[in-house]
Amino acid sequence: MERLVTSAGALIGLLAIGNAIAMLVDPVNWYFAVPGVTGTGPYNAHFLRDIGLIFLGVGAAMIVGAARRAARPWLWSAAALWLSGHALFHFWEVAVGICGPSSLVRDFPAVTLPAILTAALAVRAVWAGSAVDDHPAIGVQHLA
Repeated sequence: MERLVTSAGALIGLLAIGNAIAMLVDPVNWYFAVPGVTGTGPYNAHFLRDIGLIFLGVGAAMIVGAARRAARPWLWSAAALWLSGHALFHFWEVAVGICGPSSLVRDFPAVTLPAILTAALAVRAVWAGSAVDDHPAIGVQHLA
């Protein structure tokens, strides 16, 4: 189970970094290539690169968390917080009429699913973190 959790976290991290690189290196192509993006507002390279930097941070947090179990609860929780906020923002856009409900279906694989998976991984990491903290051989050593 630990290998599956670590692999899932690393995969989410790699996908986030891939998305970040595309947003940072070629924001025009990213803007026109991702379905639905053009319907959310005019092209803005600065804004897209800002979001690309956030995805870079999310990806780094997931990969470092996969490699460093003791840091995982904090890193994966931070990533889950942003991804969940991003997904909730998409729901808000539908609620206020900016986008139609079909956008939630279209966006699910790239927006909502990563948020759900990362939140689940973060909850598991926090839960498992209490056991790690109590076992100095695999977690943080307590100094008396």
